[in-house]
Amino acid sequence: MVEFESRAMSPGSDTEARTSAIDLGLLLRIGRRDEGALAEFYDRHSTLAYSVIMRILRSPSDAEEVLQETFVRVWSRAETYNALLGSPAAWLIRIARNRAIDLLRARRARANVAVEPAAPVGGDAAHSIEPVTRDTPETALAGHVMADAVRAALATLMPEQRELIEAAFFEGYTHTELAARFGVPLGTVKTRIRTGLGTMRDRLEQVI
Repeated sequence: MVEFESRAMSPGSDTEARTSAIDLGLLLRIGRRDEGALAEFYDRHSTLAYSVIMRILRSPSDAEEVLQETFVRVWSRAETYNALLGSPAAWLIRIARNRAIDLLRARRARANVAVEPAAPVGGDAAHSIEPVTRDTPETALAGHVMADAVRAALATLMPEQRELIEAAFFEGYTHTELAARFGVPLGTVKTRIRTGLGTMRDRLEQVI
């Protein structure tokens, strides 16, 4: 018991607890459809999530797409978070990793199908080569549908909203950095992103 209390009172543990408490509060607000909370959660963890995705996919364009899908899922499924399974940050990384692996499997499955040789005429069907993957046409299609829906939702935004959201989600800029980059007040950046995300949410709810 003494050792447990000692660890709980250590500076590292205290910092981690405060971080998790902040993230838990943000997830609660996200569950109540607070776009500002999503933007803050993104600022806190998007860099880590992007690095995890990049290690799996090795493609900046694919990683950017998966990063956006990851935070769309956070937005739509925040209420499913279970604190018993880990911190909010760990939950986010699991989503990012799973989405990246899904895309990688789908990409490999398409490549395998493209190069798969035809079975010899009159040969034993058991010897024909088939791609080995746990991905299914349904999951691959779902990933493409989600990506297409996100792109379509982005295309409907006002240019000043779209450019801020793309810079934040695709390039990893924080709100403060966006304000400096685009020369607009920080409050304007937050308002435009919040309004844009709200518009995207309404359009994405049909496919999520």
